[in-house]
Amino acid sequence: MHIIKLHRSLLKIKNAIPRYSTITALEESEYTETPEYPPILDMTREGKLLRRRQSFQSKIQELNTIEEKQIALNMPRYYGWQCIMLNNDKVPYNAMPLVQYYTRSHFIPVAKLPEAYNEIEQQASNILQEIKSQIEDAIAIELTDVERNFKFLQDKSIKMQQEDTITKCVVRQINRIIMNNLSDNLPHILSTQIDYDARHEAFWHIGGVDPPTTTVKWRKENKWPKSTHYESTDRPVQYIGSPILTLRNRHPLKPLIPYSEAENPAFKVDKFTTIPGSVGYFREFRHGTNIPGFWPGDIDEFGLLSYHGRGHILDRKTSFGEQDNIEALHCQAMKASFGWLLAQANYQGFTTFNDLTYPLVTQTVITNGKLWSLYAYQLNTIVMHNDTVDSNPKHNICFGTKPLQLYETIENGKVLGLNEDVLKMLLQFYMNAPAERDHAMKPYLGKDEKVVADIEDDNRRCWLEERYKYLVSNRPKHSLIPEVYLWEKIYKIQHNTRFFEAKRRPFERGINPFNRRLDDHISPYIPKVLREYPRSKKKFEATYYPQV
Repeated sequence: MHIIKLHRSLLKIKNAIPRYSTITALEESEYTETPEYPPILDMTREGKLLRRRQSFQSKIQELNTIEEKQIALNMPRYYGWQCIMLNNDKVPYNAMPLVQYYTRSHFIPVAKLPEAYNEIEQQASNILQEIKSQIEDAIAIELTDVERNFKFLQDKSIKMQQEDTITKCVVRQINRIIMNNLSDNLPHILSTQIDYDARHEAFWHIGGVDPPTTTVKWRKENKWPKSTHYESTDRPVQYIGSPILTLRNRHPLKPLIPYSEAENPAFKVDKFTTIPGSVGYFREFRHGTNIPGFWPGDIDEFGLLSYHGRGHILDRKTSFGEQDNIEALHCQAMKASFGWLLAQANYQGFTTFNDLTYPLVTQTVITNGKLWSLYAYQLNTIVMHNDTVDSNPKHNICFGTKPLQLYETIENGKVLGLNEDVLKMLLQFYMNAPAERDHAMKPYLGKDEKVVADIEDDNRRCWLEERYKYLVSNRPKHSLIPEVYLWEKIYKIQHNTRFFEAKRRPFERGINPFNRRLDDHISPYIPKVLREYPRSKKKFEATYYPQV
């Protein structure tokens, strides 16, 4: 008791002693030459939600490595986002307005390549005369002299698989001939990396879309203001594609148009606010992934050219008409080009919340071996979420041709009626040399840590690498995704006929299981034998999730 009283008296004496240094520092910093007022904050519900979203976006921007940014994009959803799925080989009827709005792409139909290719047109004409006969022989051999044993899948039609298989063989032969003949004269061809059947995936948020009926119902049940019941929402979008062949280099292609032209009002794309299910695009729970065909850290990180098949056109109904089939090819090109460039932009440190600071360009070819459609695409912006969809003045540009016939027919093992103009434009795609940029390419990545492999801490590096690879694999969880069974929907939600039962299900207790965060789980247990020392109280392994 006496010791406690003595301790209290000492505290009083200590607090009574004036701290002159602290007082002096306060007097020096208390007054300034100009008045400094605290920021005026919008305390409405919309203002608070906006500040929360902006804080989340700025935290993602401040992360150092590519993998951490990709994990951070998925942090709000443990079971993944309910993504609108855009596939490379599935284009519903009249999908052009939706694809243009979701990719923010202005399409310009052309009969020849843009002006940026005029400088190499004459050189391409000269090389064409040297390799024309080789390409004719390769096409004739692949289409008439090769016997194939097809292995068909159940989820695709036989006609589509046959055409795509033959197209793949023709494309690889043409690519081989062009690369072999150009590698001696063009240095960028020799250093170009070739990928076959690469994995292309891209994830972004699109705003300005009408909310689904479930969202409107939830807003009404939670007593949101009436004026906000039908407000547009962010919809996560996931693109998945696998091109026949891609070329990539360590330097990006030159812009097709000046970056300032991206804000030209003539390139504005019409809004498409209708629910995507009305067009034919549906939703799926999955983690958002951005993969341009290689893992982070690869030197050749900029795409030059990609080939895609058009076998899915054979599966479309004849009632769609020829014009809609041509628009389907344009949609396929815009999705493939935007998706590939968006994934490359994510590897440069940009995300769907942090916009590009420079343009990226790629070239896309869609063919079945005989009909060729050529596209040049410039990516100017990737920020299209609900907060910026109306205020962002930039748009992406896509130049594209209609399907052009490479040859007329094959008789007696020879190609007749070769269209040299098509082949010349294809050569111009290969001859379009990438160049090193004179500005910072990765402004939002760390100086010393750009990828997880640069992290010195072994535990953190290995954990992030393993977690990132598991996340992008999209393997199913050990526990199933929460589900409301049909009988529950009928007898408990739509008609309250089982009110006497104990309320144990999440929807009965007002819990939304899909709002669970990615880090909301128990870490793996560390057995006593494997702990650092016998009396260690650290029972669970450490996690290194991004703090967003």
